[in-house]
Amino acid sequence: MKTVTLRDGEQMPMLGQGTWMMGERPDRRTDEIAALRTGVDLGMTLIDTAEMYGDGAAECLIAEALGDRRDELFLVSKAFPHNASRDRLGRACEASLQRLGTDRIDLYLLHWRGPVPFAETVEAMEKLRAEGKIRHWGVSNLDEDDMDELLEAGGSACATNQILYNLTRRGPEHDLLPWLATRHIPAMAYSPVEQGRLLQDEDLSAIARRLGATAAEVALAWTMRSGQVIAIPKAGTPAHVRDNRRAADLVLSGDDLAALDRAFPQPRAPVPLEML
Repeated sequence: MKTVTLRDGEQMPMLGQGTWMMGERPDRRTDEIAALRTGVDLGMTLIDTAEMYGDGAAECLIAEALGDRRDELFLVSKAFPHNASRDRLGRACEASLQRLGTDRIDLYLLHWRGPVPFAETVEAMEKLRAEGKIRHWGVSNLDEDDMDELLEAGGSACATNQILYNLTRRGPEHDLLPWLATRHIPAMAYSPVEQGRLLQDEDLSAIARRLGATAAEVALAWTMRSGQVIAIPKAGTPAHVRDNRRAADLVLSGDDLAALDRAFPQPRAPVPLEML
């Protein structure tokens, strides 16, 4: 599996597994567990979740699916903004640890900006890291001006920024992605196939057919093309996971990228960071 290097030199898989809306339907549980295990078998050992996902149901699903394989995993979870305070973040982290059935989270993120000052969140994150409950911390859904403020508040240890980024959401290419790149902070792209909507796009499907690939493979390969963006697609079945995994080995040529630029042009001017 290709990797992305964090600022401290640690390697993260470039392609992981998201769990948004997983663990919420009993009739899908067997397939979802099989999907997560298949992904780990294929090297997709980065597992992304959040306390928000099903009010912790996704974290519980991960524990059930992969509790016996903890040392193979790079676990990412996220805290609600209202839990990102000096008094609450420790309790939120402990609850996630219990649901995940582990003693540590590899990367713990502020899910989006809320009312708690960044300086207080940074202090709380650093305390968790000193206690060994988390190994790295980062943020999600922060735009360039937010990131400037975070660093001014003492957040130089921020390991990543998880953002909405895909072929139809290219706004971050104007400002945020270059800002992150110059500071060696990898981006994590959530919803890299736009919650499946990209799979219905005729232009993308035509490019995929020419390459002998699927639309999902092409969309994911495009997201990871710079070598500095991690993609975390969700897959609810082993077959879907295998499809996603092939994207890590798909190399897009200059002509392929030009065709995708024509089909999905970058916005002409900077736009505010979008969220789902």
